[in-house]
Amino acid sequence: MILLDQLSPEAPFFAVGDIHGCKSILKNLMRRIDEVADGSENIVFLGDYIDRGLESQQVLIWLFELTQAFPDRVICLMGNHERMMLDFIDDPAGRGGYWLRHGGMDTLASFGVEWFSCKLDAIKSIEIANNLEAAMPEGMQDWLRSLPLKWVSGNMHCVHAAMSPLRPVEEQRDEVLLWGHPDFLTTQRNDENFVLHGHTIVKHATITGCRIPVDTGAYKTGRLSAVRVSDGECSFIESE
Repeated sequence: MILLDQLSPEAPFFAVGDIHGCKSILKNLMRRIDEVADGSENIVFLGDYIDRGLESQQVLIWLFELTQAFPDRVICLMGNHERMMLDFIDDPAGRGGYWLRHGGMDTLASFGVEWFSCKLDAIKSIEIANNLEAAMPEGMQDWLRSLPLKWVSGNMHCVHAAMSPLRPVEEQRDEVLLWGHPDFLTTQRNDENFVLHGHTIVKHATITGCRIPVDTGAYKTGRLSAVRVSDGECSFIESE
């Protein structure tokens, strides 16, 4: 049985689930967070800011500018969709197709980048990647590449997808943090550490053993969720 008094961050903070290109829903959630915040909390965004929704560019610009304005208070983690987009830029003819099949076309459209509905060849893929780079504001790509894979406060570990329950928290593989682990949803940790994560859609954000999942599928449900964690306390906030 998990007791709330086991939650022990160094200081109160908020964590926000997968946004997936839903800027208007994000704005709604941020208004609700402002209503309950005391102004001292950090805020951690758990990755997957792009794809599937129609406002990926707007979301990225907003987060990029927010982190520049409050670098010590706002933490943006990398999600697997950001990783896929960067892989597309790095190797459009090789790895690019996977991103396009998993929401990348929505992100391209939000940046005003034309994509081809027919089968892509190497030349077209490279052209699209170049156009995407050109459409990004100065500094955005460097910012995306610098996004961390985890953020830790006390015994609270914020990641995008998962942490292996079979390994110490200090020995996690990047692939697991970004993409998940087969035992993560079914096996409890036994070291009093908690994992705050997105990636896996749940009906409502909640505390489930040593996990706190907060991805409520904003692009599908219209609901974006966050959690506020403080010493011995955990409360959930949802967009209206």
